[in-house]
Amino acid sequence: MAWVFGLFPDDGALLMVLAASASYIAVPAVVRHAIPEANPSLFIGMSPGLTFPFNIMLGIPIHKGVAAALLGPG
Repeated sequence: MAWVFGLFPDDGALLMVLAASASYIAVPAVVRHAIPEANPSLFIGMSPGLTFPFNIMLGIPIHKGVAAALLGPG
């Protein structure tokens, strides 16, 4: 979408990070309906507890590299 809208690489990377962060909201809701017997204290805490550090350490650099490769250097 960043390429279609002609965004700069840094803006494209931010769009990718925000899209990847949507799982913080979506996953607990899906798990609650898909696995009714699941313990909410586990899946609500695990989604941001695992995904957020991963996105900070690896996700943002990967998104920035992909954006630079697809949209050109900043």
